[in-house]
This record gives sequence, structure tokens and C-alpha cells, in this order.
Amino acid sequence: MEYRRLGKAGVKISELSLGAWITYGFQFGVKEAKEIMAAAYDAGVNFFDNAEAYAAGEAEIIMGKALKELGWARKDYLISTKIFWGGEGPNDSGLSYKHIIEGTDNALKRLGLEYVDLIFAHRPDPETPIEETVFAFNQVIRAGKAFYWGTSEWSAAEIMRAVDFAHRNSLRPPSMEQPQYNLLHRHRFEVEYAPLFKELGYGTTTWSPLFGGILTGKYNQGKIPKGSRGDLKEYAWLREMFEDEKKTGSSPPIDWGSG
Repeated sequence: MEYRRLGKAGVKISELSLGAWITYGFQFGVKEAKEIMAAAYDAGVNFFDNAEAYAAGEAEIIMGKALKELGWARKDYLISTKIFWGGEGPNDSGLSYKHIIEGTDNALKRLGLEYVDLIFAHRPDPETPIEETVFAFNQVIRAGKAFYWGTSEWSAAEIMRAVDFAHRNSLRPPSMEQPQYNLLHRHRFEVEYAPLFKELGYGTTTWSPLFGGILTGKYNQGKIPKGSRGDLKEYAWLREMFEDEKKTGSSPPIDWGSG
């Protein structure tokens, strides 16, 4: 396994990571998660990704229980979570100071950890000033509840605003972005973000490298394999996408929600 620095940050993460989206809570419980994480860890993976939105928090609970049973030394692995979709209440979502602080605390309780290594703003929040979001994540870091903070699916302009505000106010700027990146979704990563990588040394961890399983070829015959992501009732939109593609012969735009 190769390990890479996260942009300009000193921390090194495995070039392959293991994420909990869709699978933990919808397909797998603690037993399966533990087996999968152990196999990944034995292969050199040291980075495990999660989010408060995954299975409405159940994915964090499952991963936390698996970590406890595995008993690894905390220094030997990195955990991330993402804050944005935390519940149905008026202050249970978004990137307000209130939700970032409370969402982080709740995520740590579910994971059974004192801190996460990486924490992401899961989406941009047009209802909250970027300045408030930057300050809130700095408070999370100062409290020792996370080491690095970053963004996910933010525009390059929004990231630049956050970095500029942080620098002007002696705050920690975001260190990394988690965008979708695969053979069918390349423009944002390769074109829009290119100046961020070159000028800021911005790091990145990507999601959906197989485009929801499409690039594996398992759906090429127009059928949904039993037990696949397209077969999950919670992800009916994925099945509908395949059905639309079969009718029109082309792939419609996809709203990946909380990826």
C-alpha cells in the first residue's frame, strides 16, 4: 500500500480508503463491517470514511462498534466524518455554528471516539455565512475533536472564500476536499479544482470511484443484480436511473444526495 500526504498537511493516508456510505446500516451490520475493515487494514488501508448522514447515523454506530472489537491502536488509523445532514429539526442540518458543534459531538458519541482525524463540511450551506462555518470548524479543532477540516462538493470559489477568511483572521483554513471523481465525472476535479491543487496545495479524498457500481459492468445487461446497491429499497433512485437509461439509451443527471 502506498501512503500519500493530504495536500500540504503532514498526515499520510493510504491511497485506497474504505467508506461506509450505503453499505453500513443498509447492507451490513457490525459483524460484516468488522470483517471488511480487518481485511482492508491488513492490506494497508489506514483511512476509514463516514458521515452523520449515512444510514441516519447508524453507519457511525456500526463502525464504532467494529473499531472497539478490533482493538487497533488509535494512532494506527484515521477516521473521518462529515457534517451537514444530522436530522429533521430546524437546527439539525446545515453548517451553522450550532449544528457543527453539536453534530460533531453526536458523531463522536456514535463512533465511540474522542476525536476524528478528518472532518468535512458535507455540502456548502447557502443559508449560513462561510465565515461562521470556518470559525465553527476551528473551534472543533481547538477543542481536540478533529485534527483537520475540509469541504465536500464545494465550488472552487467557495473554497477560496473560506481559505481567504481563515488566512485574514489567523484561523485554520480547510485542508482537503472530498468530491465525486470517476471516469464519468471528471470536470470539477480536473478543471475547476486544478488551481486549488496548484496554488493552495489542497488535498483530496474522492468518493464514488465506480460511479455507484456502474463502472463495474454489473448493470450492463439492463438487469439489477439481487443484493446490489440498485436492489436496495432505500436507493430506489438508483434503480430508477437504470430504468430511465434503458428507455432512453443515455444516462440522466444524478443527484447523489449525501455521498
